[in-house]
Amino acid sequence: MKPKGRINRKLLMFVLILGVLMLVMTVVLLYLTLQQEENNRAITIDPDTMELVQLEPPKDGDPIAVVDTSLGEFRFVLYPEYSPAAVKNFIDHAESGFYDGTYVFNSESGVYSYAGSKSRSGDMTEANDEAGERIERELHQNLWPFKGAVCSIPTYSERTFKQKLLGGGTYYNGTRFAVLNSIEFDGDTKQELLDNSASEELGQAFIEQGGIPNLSQQMTIIGQTYEGMDVVEKLASLESENNGYYKIPKEDVMINSVTISEYGNEQDNR
Repeated sequence: MKPKGRINRKLLMFVLILGVLMLVMTVVLLYLTLQQEENNRAITIDPDTMELVQLEPPKDGDPIAVVDTSLGEFRFVLYPEYSPAAVKNFIDHAESGFYDGTYVFNSESGVYSYAGSKSRSGDMTEANDEAGERIERELHQNLWPFKGAVCSIPTYSERTFKQKLLGGGTYYNGTRFAVLNSIEFDGDTKQELLDNSASEELGQAFIEQGGIPNLSQQMTIIGQTYEGMDVVEKLASLESENNGYYKIPKEDVMINSVTISEYGNEQDNR
């Protein structure tokens, strides 16, 4: 005959396991119920109306930014129709001279670079205005993190406890910007991309153009590089040292100036 204490322990273990399973099921059901309502981090993609505007060359009159760096110049077309607040923030700061003499403060293994910081370490509290760092994130189905995309770097987020658990909240970006190069696309990555993209056209675009698919609909895209892609590649591939948060270039690389112009202007022609 088994001791009653052992039977009680088994019963207690069964009850505990059952309780944990019920709790997990409750949380999952709650998540599925509230996810659509609470999760405003993403947007709905309609492949039938999506336009991959970054694959098109700029047109006469399009706003552009000419970025002069210590490694050369690159130019990108701006998209105020899709990211109006972020583009305005960038233009306002560029025209005020804010970016003159700022640092490229992160160079991530050939994949992307971060620029526009007053501090070599990327500390945005030094000489950056708070209003310019709280621009609500803007996502659009026509903009994707292809190679050469220029994005506003996230700064702050406002989330309730429930949103931290289930997703959602309000996300902000600021004055500093990222310039995307590309990940490596091996056979498995290409197939996974085609299997999971919103459309075959989008998946093929990443494969042909390069980029960082896992950043899709995560960052505000303000522009697309159309000239100086070699500089974009250099900025992403600098010898750097890890400060625990950023990979800071060992030798200072500077943004000398950012000039706002229009594509097709005489000064833009060669």
